[in-house]
Amino acid sequence: MAIIKTVVVDDSAFVRKIVSEMLSNSPHIEVVGQARNGEDALAVVERCNPDVVTCDLLMPQLDGVGFVRKQMARKPLPILILTASPQDAERVLEALEAGAVDFIQKPTALANHDLLSMRRELVQKIKGAALAPSRPVPAPGGTAQAKPVRPARGSGKVEVVVLGISTGGPQALRYLIPQFPANFPVPLVVVLHIPVGYTALFAQKVSEISQLPFNEASEGCVVKAGEALLAPAGRHLLFKRTSNGEVVVQLSLHPAGKPHCPSVDVLFESAAEVYQDRVLGIVMTGMGDDGKQGAACIKAKGGVILTEAAESCVIYGMPRTVVEAGLSDQAVPLTSMVEEINKRL
Repeated sequence: MAIIKTVVVDDSAFVRKIVSEMLSNSPHIEVVGQARNGEDALAVVERCNPDVVTCDLLMPQLDGVGFVRKQMARKPLPILILTASPQDAERVLEALEAGAVDFIQKPTALANHDLLSMRRELVQKIKGAALAPSRPVPAPGGTAQAKPVRPARGSGKVEVVVLGISTGGPQALRYLIPQFPANFPVPLVVVLHIPVGYTALFAQKVSEISQLPFNEASEGCVVKAGEALLAPAGRHLLFKRTSNGEVVVQLSLHPAGKPHCPSVDVLFESAAEVYQDRVLGIVMTGMGDDGKQGAACIKAKGGVILTEAAESCVIYGMPRTVVEAGLSDQAVPLTSMVEEINKRL
């Protein structure tokens, strides 16, 4: 693996020192510059030409959101946002909308051992970000004039669409969800890997620009056509068919031991169990292999799996594992995904 040149941006000299030390102690990562705010960072990035930037969210003069906007207009590159609290969720989402590739939550305390506890996740995300293509984020719905795709009448072949996504997910979902019509004929249920405290606000923001309602799922809510549900961070989402034939949501911490909660595997496995062969599963951009095991369950029941094509993924990890396992029925770029889903109905 090539050396990943990284610039660290934070208004705290202490945090800059700790983050730089934890990255410098990692193989394949070299800290080539530091900056104390967004304005300083613009100059440092131009001078050092890094592969990845880690950037604090709240800073004087020019904050993380402002830096992302200006840098992406100048020269797009992978930017990883560091934030201290879910209370800053709205600003984090603005940074992602502006083009930041991902974010990580810093410990609330700034003791050395607390900051060092995030080292493993930070290093992993920097390595993932370094693989992300340097390109602008597509606008919601594709363009300001984009129209939702007209739904198929519904043949009964598909009763639910389940979708798993991780790194690059917020940007991709802001592009994808607005293209679904309000009368989409089956439910859409999504697992997004994102820290606790962000899913409700994210769903609300996407719903504001969409015709299809997009809500954070709650315990016992009915899974119905014409609505998209987002699994809340920190809970697995499962399906349960009631005695009257309705399907409702169950939220659970079990099974424990999964690297992600919610898990795409858990969502897919439950969908296959409840809906049998009438499941359309979609695995999109993200690191790791969450979704591969679940995709195997959907295929075993006779369902269909689509994967996002490599050229549109921020990180071609999760889809690649499904493709390499021989579980993908078709690889589809982000720009064509809603159209292909509609065909499969």
